[in-house]
Amino acid sequence: MTRTSKPISCFSVPEIDSLPNDIRERLQTVEQKAGFIPNVMRVLARRPAEFRAFMAYHDALMEGDSGLTKAEREMIVVATSGANHCQYCVVAHGAILRIRAKNPLIADQVATNYRQADISLREKAILDYAMKVSRQSAEVTQADRDTAKAAGLSDEDLWDIASISAFFAMSNRLASATEMRPNDEFFAMGR
Repeated sequence: MTRTSKPISCFSVPEIDSLPNDIRERLQTVEQKAGFIPNVMRVLARRPAEFRAFMAYHDALMEGDSGLTKAEREMIVVATSGANHCQYCVVAHGAILRIRAKNPLIADQVATNYRQADISLREKAILDYAMKVSRQSAEVTQADRDTAKAAGLSDEDLWDIASISAFFAMSNRLASATEMRPNDEFFAMGR
């Protein structure tokens, strides 16, 4: 694997040893589990209070109880991040999607055009609603909710879809504005 020598962000990134204990320990735990520290965590650690808030909400949305599977949640991130042109989130969450869906092709399909992807009708309904929230949230109507519910989604599912779409819209913009680079490791994961 080719390693890039470019910085991971246009902003300074703190040394791990300089971070507060709770953040340093979280990064070390992730590194032990994954074999590397995702650059998003290293970049956001420059502002400890924001890092903690970001990670708490991320974990609630992506790891908490939900009627959506973890793969479905990652699909939302990949599709909306693709529409938002966020390289970091497409690459990083595409890797997680490939692993969670046990499908090496799905992330590329969903990131470029989910309407042509090999996904179920339920997954298409999830992504239709997510994309509407992500791209035209002021235009979401009862008809959109009714269409999603006709595909088997509940009110709680719609809340989760909207929350994930909104959170990652913020994350996409932050990643793009900071010129956050995906870790090289993400590109080969789940392939």
